Amino acid sequence: MLAPEQFFGFLLAALLLTASPGPDNLMVLGLGMSKGRKQGMVFGLGCALGCLSHTFLAVIGVSAVIAASPTAFTLLRIGGGLYLVYLGIGALRSQGGQAASKDTGTQSLRSLFMKGLLANAINPKVVLFFLSLLPQFVIAANGNVPGQMLALGLTFTLQAAVLFGLLGYFAGAVGAWLERKPGAGKWLDRLAGTVFVALGVKLIVSR
Repeated sequence: MLAPEQFFGFLLAALLLTASPGPDNLMVLGLGMSKGRKQGMVFGLGCALGCLSHTFLAVIGVSAVIAASPTAFTLLRIGGGLYLVYLGIGALRSQGGQAASKDTGTQSLRSLFMKGLLANAINPKVVLFFLSLLPQFVIAANGNVPGQMLALGLTFTLQAAVLFGLLGYFAGAVGAWLERKPGAGKWLDRLAGTVFVALGVKLIVSR
């Protein structure tokens, strides 16, 4: 359903954006370090699967806007591009994210999974992010725009599940590395910020 260049281009952007320091992966890191590998991996899986709700909202919402009004879609495109630029500037100005939280409370694996799932699913900023990101990787000439967006959303979810799972599993080693390399998070933010701004500008000027 996705062209090879379309798939790999999106996958590269998704991997970089998922790896950049943020609340989700820092919590996965903190839980993995304080509670254990299994707990970190389960929470990370919940965060990743929460992306599915945003995928469906993006598919339904963008498809409805396209069908209703080309003008409304143009406004959505420009608004989404400006939002991505805003996120990019924030990442470029970041000092590398906050330290990973080492939560020592007692929670079941089910509770940790639901916590990660809900934290991601109800985050309005992630909704806006998906509405901004997915449409610009769609190739309208290939047809079936909703199907392409669904495939892109599933790709993002799967790569997030893999990265969060690895982060939870190797949390101890990753945490020690970040302590030795305090500037690493800052440079990851710089890379992610550059990608955000570039994608945002591309979305604004595209027709």
